[in-house]
Amino acid sequence: MISVEEILLYIGLIAILLVLLLLAKFILRALLKWMIGDFTSKLFSDMYGENLFEIWIAGKRNSIQNLVEMELRAVDGKPLTRPVGPTLKFSPDFDNLMFVPSQLAKLSLPASFKVNMQVTIGPNAKRPMTLSMPIMISGMGYGVALSEESKIALAMASKVLDTAISSGEGPALPEERENAGKYVLQICRWKWGARTDEEISYADMLEVQLGQGADSGASNFDITAFQGRASVLGGLSDGEAPISFPTPPGIQCLEDWPGFMEILRKRAKGIPIALKLMASGNLEEELSFAVDLGFDVIVLDGAQGGTHGSSSIKQDDFGLPTLQALVRAVAFLKTSNVSLIIAGGFFTPGACLKALALGADAVYLGTVPLFALTHMQTKKVLPWEPPATLVFYNSKEKHKLNIEMAHKSVVNVFVSMVLEMEEAMISMGKKTLKELNAEDLIALDSDTAELTNVRRSY
Repeated sequence: MISVEEILLYIGLIAILLVLLLLAKFILRALLKWMIGDFTSKLFSDMYGENLFEIWIAGKRNSIQNLVEMELRAVDGKPLTRPVGPTLKFSPDFDNLMFVPSQLAKLSLPASFKVNMQVTIGPNAKRPMTLSMPIMISGMGYGVALSEESKIALAMASKVLDTAISSGEGPALPEERENAGKYVLQICRWKWGARTDEEISYADMLEVQLGQGADSGASNFDITAFQGRASVLGGLSDGEAPISFPTPPGIQCLEDWPGFMEILRKRAKGIPIALKLMASGNLEEELSFAVDLGFDVIVLDGAQGGTHGSSSIKQDDFGLPTLQALVRAVAFLKTSNVSLIIAGGFFTPGACLKALALGADAVYLGTVPLFALTHMQTKKVLPWEPPATLVFYNSKEKHKLNIEMAHKSVVNVFVSMVLEMEEAMISMGKKTLKELNAEDLIALDSDTAELTNVRRSY
């Protein structure tokens, strides 16, 4: 039982604590008032050369991104490489296009109608690739970008969704193919890029990679970021740096292309062969070359396309905006029966469906599934590290990614996007994707209308 003396002691301690808190409150208020007063006094009296407000002016003039990147360049004098990709915004863009619903003159479909979202890629091939949905998981290479855990999670998601996942430029990861749905294997510009016959035998489509939206041409790779299993699967010796080439192994000059394609066609055994390009000002010339070589599919990456580590100049100053690239490619390929997969800067179901209406056969998504991987897991690294450290190969945090949670999150995002696309199709009275076309769109401004040949809204 507590004595009276102990009760009085506790009351005294509480009283002392309350007095101390009250004193602290007044002291802190006084200190804070003095600090704010001192700061504002200097802010409103110091000349610009000594005024901290200069930081705001510099940031407004140069952007915070440019200021930070200048500081990063000053660290070691090396080319600045960015993860994820560019931040550029182009106009006109898909945002200036709107769908036209069926209301009175034409009727929409019942809400319960099951829209056929199936697509066939490479109809000219003996063994075309058929997908249940028109969105695919883009190439994000093992080792050169993503970890084993994230690649397996993405592969598992593709199988549940009955869509395709691209291997990307990295060494072929056996666990990715084992867990994948439809599997696209890149014939890429690295030492391991020719791929083995066994690796090719597991593929549903081959993708000859010459460039992407944020990168093209040869580039070096930090060897310290490529140690471990990726180096072994890539066939590199100890200390050998992974260096990319301008073209896949076997191509030394333009005259090598026909023979290269003849051999690759035999190895493919009937599956489609795609060509992946960065969209450029020479697009029609390059597409003509590709069609003459017999490619079944064109994968075209606009300037908004992401990458794990290309230089900022390639991300910001090369390529064509995705909408421009799409319109030009559709116009050129309209009589060829070559499938067109568009990529680069797609984040919403609306943008994807607009690209399909303008003539694309499918859309590659990279950033969307990448960020979906970390859903509800970012607390494992925040606030001291960015969420992307959960998925990159050279990160110390990659083993914290829960594969089961990650793949379910990717599935949910894709399912949600497709359901919204189906809802839009129902509103327009479209039963299949084949019925969707540019006449189902209107353009909100003259520039977009002229570019896309879509009628204006006014």
